Amino acid sequence: MPVHLSSSPVYTIHVFRPACFLPMVLVAAAVAGAQDHTTWREYGGAADSAQYSALHEINRSNVGKLRVAWTYPTGDGQKYSFNPIMVNGVLYVLAKKNSIVALDARTGREIWTYTPDPPATIITSRGINYWESPEHAGARLLFSANHALEAIDARTGKPILSFGAGGRVDLKAGLGRDPKTLTLVQSTTPGRIFENLLILGSATNQGYGSAPGDIRAFDVLTGRLVWTFHTIPHPGEFGYDTWPPDAWKTVGGANVWGEFSVDEARGIVYAPTASAKYNFYGADRKGANLFADSLLALDARTGKRLWHFQMVHHDIWDYDDATAPKLLRVRHDGKPVDAVAQVSKQGFVWVFDRVSGAPLWPIEERPVPRTDMPGEETWPTQPFPTRPPPFARQKFTVDDLNPYLSAEDRARFRDEILSARNEGLFTPPGLRPTIEMPGNNGGANWGGAAVDPANGMLFVVSKDLPAILKLAPDRTAPARERYTSGFNLVSGSNGLSPIGPPWSSLTAYDLNEGTIRWKLALGNVPELAAKGVKDTGSHYPKVGPVVTAGGLLFAGTRDRTIRAFDVETGKVLWEHEVDAALEGIPAVYEIGGHEFIVFCASAQAGLTPATQGKISGAYIAFSLPAPD
Repeated sequence: MPVHLSSSPVYTIHVFRPACFLPMVLVAAAVAGAQDHTTWREYGGAADSAQYSALHEINRSNVGKLRVAWTYPTGDGQKYSFNPIMVNGVLYVLAKKNSIVALDARTGREIWTYTPDPPATIITSRGINYWESPEHAGARLLFSANHALEAIDARTGKPILSFGAGGRVDLKAGLGRDPKTLTLVQSTTPGRIFENLLILGSATNQGYGSAPGDIRAFDVLTGRLVWTFHTIPHPGEFGYDTWPPDAWKTVGGANVWGEFSVDEARGIVYAPTASAKYNFYGADRKGANLFADSLLALDARTGKRLWHFQMVHHDIWDYDDATAPKLLRVRHDGKPVDAVAQVSKQGFVWVFDRVSGAPLWPIEERPVPRTDMPGEETWPTQPFPTRPPPFARQKFTVDDLNPYLSAEDRARFRDEILSARNEGLFTPPGLRPTIEMPGNNGGANWGGAAVDPANGMLFVVSKDLPAILKLAPDRTAPARERYTSGFNLVSGSNGLSPIGPPWSSLTAYDLNEGTIRWKLALGNVPELAAKGVKDTGSHYPKVGPVVTAGGLLFAGTRDRTIRAFDVETGKVLWEHEVDAALEGIPAVYEIGGHEFIVFCASAQAGLTPATQGKISGAYIAFSLPAPD
């Protein structure tokens, strides 16, 4: 059962079961037909975030014949990592200086372009939301730009002025703080549509005074706020006693800047939350800090909490949960279980019963190192899943140094490692340098996992990227004791990580057994590959894999290469080089009886500024050749 931590280390079990839960027989019947995964109408393919397509025209036997069907240049030389969606033959992408563009999904021909006014300096750059009524009327695209929620007509690209105030909803309003003090609220990740609601998370900056991470649901027709869940509980709300009394007024974060998933049949939204702010020092938020770093299951219609599990108590490492919870069915102890799997920056895989929140395998609370920082009170234990095994390395010592560094860099990193505090995953930051591994920018991140939802397979893209943390007094706040970290995502003079390869990995799990099926290095570093050093994994991947019923897993990497892997073995069956690095999640769809897969190739590939420049970005669609 999920564990609620009070302000003392005494555990109590708490699961809320609302009256709206369907009887299990009806739920089972509804789940069976909830998602057929044959379309790509939502970010990540579907509301369950499976990143899976049931299409199988492209399969193991013919993937070697894939060829470019069309390309569409992004047209501005800037980076994109957008997951297109396809509805009624129209593909929606982001290009042309953060404009939304509608393309003919068969040919890539441009249909219309919408440019926000004023031009968007921040936009939901990873994907977009589509809604239409059950009668297929009122089709609209919903997205956030410049901290406002907008709606445009999906057929014409024209703003819907009846939405909000003149077509916009101010996302800085309604958070219980002065909107003028909030510098960042909008996330670059889209929300999730459920019925007539758009469920949204937020980005809240990383420092003191950040916005609270409220989860909010808006009416898709009017923009009206329907419900709010306070991830930093207010007085009288569950979890309030895990914070200081006034924390809800001043502390920020505990937000969902990453990805939601929805069990549409049961009406449950699964929300993975980030750390509370400030990230690396928490004297002003003593306690376990629910609901930061948690997997939350909420009633999608009302926002009521159903269950939760906290992965990190009183986070001072920035161990956000950023990847979408993955909904799938597994066989556990001989019985089918509808499960939710959450992967994390620490390299863990957490698997729970989707309805009750009960973990499928034991989770142990283990003692962790204590802080030596004045005013700080770290939590004495942290949870560790006993199964499945981790997908990322969780330690970094001199024995792990990168052999491709210069002698000078190796000597410098050796000295830094030996002089730092280095006691594993939960070594608390302090005035002395602290090793963090796989790092606050390591492990799994947004878009970084996919599942075969019927067969219990999970595929995770991860990166190993050590960080060195060191706290220092915050000179901007001399009146009170605060500390900040000039944390360093360390690299050598040649741009390479100090840790030896692989720097990114693709791991296949069988969640029926809780075991690793296979694991491989994902991609290469072009500068090393040119010297014959391959299978290192690429640097700094933000890769979203996609699995198909054709027995394939597709992923594009920063080495400008798209690969198709055999899901059973991990063997590369096809690869294709493009003109720019790849990030984000590809889209898989069918039109005119033929299957297409579209990638966004519009990111930097080089390690150093000297190798980077204007990006010749494009959306590239692949399909099989037309039959003779």
